[in-house]
Amino acid sequence: MKKRQLNSIPAIPLLVLSALVAIVPLSVPVQGAQAQAPENSHDKSYGGGWECDFGYPEASATCGLVKIPPNGHAVDYSSGHGWECDRGYRESAETCTAVVIPANAHATETSYGRSGWECDRGFRELQRACAAVTVPAHAYRVEGSYGRGWECERGFQATNETCVSVNVPANAFLLRDGNSWACERGFQRATAACVPMAIPDHGYLEASGTSWRCDRGYMKDGSSCAAFVLPTNAHIGNSGEGWECNRPYRRQDDKCVPL
Repeated sequence: MKKRQLNSIPAIPLLVLSALVAIVPLSVPVQGAQAQAPENSHDKSYGGGWECDFGYPEASATCGLVKIPPNGHAVDYSSGHGWECDRGYRESAETCTAVVIPANAHATETSYGRSGWECDRGFRELQRACAAVTVPAHAYRVEGSYGRGWECERGFQATNETCVSVNVPANAFLLRDGNSWACERGFQRATAACVPMAIPDHGYLEASGTSWRCDRGYMKDGSSCAAFVLPTNAHIGNSGEGWECNRPYRRQDDKCVPL
């Protein structure tokens, strides 16, 4: 019975319906269509869109041929003009000019943004030349073509191109950096000396050795330790330098009153 009903459907409506289905996709406007890829470009490996081929930097949605000057080579950077100068040359007005290397210097791997050379070991750059590093007494030579080219030994500090001994006063010790000092435990710095710390009665030196605290039941009062009086229904706090009210009392001025 079902088979006879399907066969009884006119053929013309089915043809019209098929034509409509084929036409509808063509009538939908294309949204967000990408611009046509220019010459010398290829599809991106991810994210969609296109990117210029190697040697053709992008400019105004086109991929133009890189014009490499003599003594230069192409580079694959996302910024810049697509080329760099060879070793021994540096960029100047869209060209590559030879680097003039002074005596006691050598060419660097890249000249981008720099002079294209650096001084040999034992020399330092000075007014576009390489001057020999003079290492004073109690100093040693360090790497680098900039700076003075040397550092003072431990226990000495640089002063006017020389290394002067660090004067460590009594009750002091030389710090790790080797050119400064600090006072021993229980002493404090006073100009260029270390003087004993004044610890008041009922006070003690903290573990750090650089300051003092009052005993439990006392509190700092300037340079001394003053005892505090506990009011009724109070106890010494955990810090030992103050008091708190017992529960269920609360503090009101210098007293503990019921809640």
